[in-house]
This record gives sequence, structure tokens and C-alpha cells, in this order.
Amino acid sequence: MEYRIIGDSCLDLPAELKGDPHFRTIPLTLQVGETEVIDDAAFDQASFLRLVKETDACPKTACPSPESFKEAFDCDADWIFVITLSSHLSGSYNSAVLGKRIFEEERGQEKRIAVIDSESASAGELNIALRIQDLCGQGLSFDEVVKQAEEYRDHLGTYFVLESLDYLRKNGRLTGLKAFIATTLNIKPVMASDHGVIVKLDQERGLNKALSRMAKIALERGGDTSAKRLVIAHCNNRARAERVRDELLANASFRDVVITDTAGVATVYAGDGGIIVTL
Repeated sequence: MEYRIIGDSCLDLPAELKGDPHFRTIPLTLQVGETEVIDDAAFDQASFLRLVKETDACPKTACPSPESFKEAFDCDADWIFVITLSSHLSGSYNSAVLGKRIFEEERGQEKRIAVIDSESASAGELNIALRIQDLCGQGLSFDEVVKQAEEYRDHLGTYFVLESLDYLRKNGRLTGLKAFIATTLNIKPVMASDHGVIVKLDQERGLNKALSRMAKIALERGGDTSAKRLVIAHCNNRARAERVRDELLANASFRDVVITDTAGVATVYAGDGGIIVTL
């Protein structure tokens, strides 16, 4: 069966997959002051980061409309797998579900469509998407692909360390106290996703120590990683992502390692230099 994997634009595809016909992303809209930016193929990270630095207003995001998902379903694929940002962080999942309902009301059950809440973001969405690609290549049934993809998600760990928590705090994703302490004392929290909700696991004074602590926690929680895929997303700092990769590889092995840069949505929340790891 022909399949397509559709993500919202927080599914941070690496360059080599952006032209792959099996993948498509639906853009969110980014708002910085009076400036609106569409998070599509034309997104320019460097220009966006400059805009954010030059504007006092906190950048915000708006999820895709149900109609945009519905239109994406009108394609030549028989099987469609939709992966969205955590429903705790965005309305993208609800939009995709409604888009599916509208499509099926208008067109009937001519396609098999599954909408999966990643309970993560960025590297987490990509990790799940790559797992679905693997499963589709194995000749499994649609229902079995969905079942195994959701089981994979349920055992996937997402961890991150950011230069600043300001954007998460200002967008209501963190308490003001946590962000204030981290900023004023140069304490960098090691954060994670707990079924799509952002939680703090630990903290270190300074970014490098926090990245090392994140790597250690990820491996402690990850168990046997030899059959796992490691995905690292970075915002404008590949060297930092490679350093985290090397630290993880010095202590564990993986079936595959993927490094990708953040598109617009993850750039908003991770900020310049942010690192997100999933395994």
C-alpha cells in the first residue's frame, strides 16, 4: 500500500527527507510582534532568530487549521499516518482529528487515516515518523503499524536542555519561578516530556554540565539502547548536538543516529542553541 506520513511543522525533518514523497508537513504560523511567519519550506531560521532578538514581544505559535489537514489527506496514498505535537502543548492534534472527521464525512472511508499524538515534539515526532517508515517497509497491516507506532511512542524518552526558558515560560509552558531561578543563577534545568507534559528532572550550573547530565539520565532511563534510534534536534548549533551525540555514543550503542535542525516551531520554544534528544 502507498503510505504517507504527515506531521505538523514541529516534525523536524532532516534535509535528506524533505524531498521524500512519503513525508509531508503542515505548517504552523509563528507570530513575533506584528510579523507573521509561516513555518513552511521557506522558513529562514537565521532571519527568524534575528527577528526574535530585535523584537520585545514573545514569539507565539498558532496550530494548523482542520481544513489544512483535510486537504493534505486528498493525496495518492492509501494509508496516512499523522503525527502531531503533544496535545498538552498545542491544538495541532485536535485540528488533525477534526480534519480527519471532516474528510471522512465528505469522502467516506476510502483511506485509512491514523492521527497519533506524539506526546513529544521536534525530535520526538521525527523519531516516531522514522519508526512508522520502518514498519511500513516490513509489509505489516495498517492496524499493526499503528499499534506498534503507539507502543514505540509510549517507550520513547524525550529530554532537552535550553539556553533560556523564557519562551516556554511566557507561553505558559512553565512556572515563572522556575524560569527566574534558572536565568538568574545560571542554573540549567534538564527537562523531559512525561506523556507530553514538560517536567524538570534535574539541574546543573552551566550548560555543558546540564548537557552531560541529560545524556546520563537519558541512558539510565533508556535501558538497552542497541536496537533504538537516537534522534537529536538542535537550534542553530550542530557542534553542540554532535558533542551530545559523541557523549552518548561513548557510553552506549544505537541502531541509528539522526541529527536534525529545528524548523520554526521548535526554534520558538527551544531558542538559539537548544538541544532536544529522543531515544
